[in-house]
Amino acid sequence: MDTKTIEEGKSTAITAYILVVGALIAMSMNADNKNPYASFHVRQGLGLSILFVAIGYTLSNIWAVEFVFPFWLFIAVLWGYGLYTAISGQITPMPLVGKLFQKVFKKL
Repeated sequence: MDTKTIEEGKSTAITAYILVVGALIAMSMNADNKNPYASFHVRQGLGLSILFVAIGYTLSNIWAVEFVFPFWLFIAVLWGYGLYTAISGQITPMPLVGKLFQKVFKKL
């Protein structure tokens, strides 16, 4: 992917990692002019948001730190990794779940 495409889609890519709301905003920002770099990160951000809500809802009634803390740590690491790759101009899927997000949300 060329540098111009990356620079044009960088703000949308970074916005996609603001959990839940940012992914939706980034989808609308990328709706008219489909930027491949932004689309990649929108898929990653949307998948991370859905994972966050799904696991958070599942663990909402559990107050045991040994169950909840690993979830928060997992999401924080994935979020930091995704944000870092968006800022640095990389197209690298998140570990463990990134390729799944790309496959599931390939229409975006």
